[in-house]
Amino acid sequence: MLKIAMYSAATKVKGQGVGSAYIELIQMLKKHFPEEMEITINKLTKAQVSHYHTVNFPYYLSTFLPGRGCKVGYVHFLPETLKGSLKLPFFASKIFDKYLISFYKRMDQLVVVNPSFIPKLEAYGIKKEKITYIPNFVSQATFYHQDQARVNAFKQSLGVPPEKFVVVGVGQIQERKGVFDFIELARRLPQIQFIWVGGFSFGKITDGYEQLKHVVDNPPANLLFPGIVDRNEMAAYYNVADLFLLPSYNELFPMSILEAFSCQTPVMVRELTLYHSVIAGYYEPAQDVEEMEAKILQYSTEPQYLKELQEKAKRAAHFYSEDRLAKIWYRYYNDVAKR
Repeated sequence: MLKIAMYSAATKVKGQGVGSAYIELIQMLKKHFPEEMEITINKLTKAQVSHYHTVNFPYYLSTFLPGRGCKVGYVHFLPETLKGSLKLPFFASKIFDKYLISFYKRMDQLVVVNPSFIPKLEAYGIKKEKITYIPNFVSQATFYHQDQARVNAFKQSLGVPPEKFVVVGVGQIQERKGVFDFIELARRLPQIQFIWVGGFSFGKITDGYEQLKHVVDNPPANLLFPGIVDRNEMAAYYNVADLFLLPSYNELFPMSILEAFSCQTPVMVRELTLYHSVIAGYYEPAQDVEEMEAKILQYSTEPQYLKELQEKAKRAAHFYSEDRLAKIWYRYYNDVAKR
């Protein structure tokens, strides 16, 4: 039996994609490989593989202890991807950036959720041979397509008329996520219902906090901010959406996009090069607010185009399925354990 020690503090802060990815992986491994893998969580026990999901300092110190086996680091962010997320003093930001790269360099192997980050890690002096790309995934038991009666009932509970076109965004409320643009779209399109699910996971150190908090407390009439929603209730929001919109300026591989795909919800995102290597062909791109506005109007009045986008979401959900990724993780863990 393969002994794997998991280290993560991702679930301590609600509303993070890192936490969602961690939960999905743990649940998948326990479901698919109960006889093949012995998994411990945040325990300093001897293991063949020690998988670090977050970069907490105690975890860094643990890498110097014996019995860690192959140390695997999960790369969910880089120094440049944190810009627009947290507002830290200059010196604190510089110290954390150096620490983050030092943490990654302590690992024997790294897993990235987007292949576009491999050359960026190489630029920090990390050898390509120790980096593996494994995409995120979500369970269709949690994120699934719901029937229209259930969707209408949830719409009613939100105070949204059943015939109204709904655009949903998901993620922490921060500047990097493009929330200001989401708000602007709501102002420009009063006939459309907008919903942003998520909150200020890091409180006042969130970049753009004061401005965003003012809008959250005083939103346009057609914009809802339900806050941080329990993961098990998120499928209802994806299903109530006629269109899922993520206007982020910087991402790795957002869990929210996969969750929308799994619910068969059409997806539109800001056109970013980093999406090309992971979800090309499955989403509708838009360069800026003007193009997003035009395409939302088109989709809200010409449902045949929305149907085509929904078919793409179905194909994406199949490709990023739990069953397929279970096989990939099984091979990966067994391979690195031998090194």
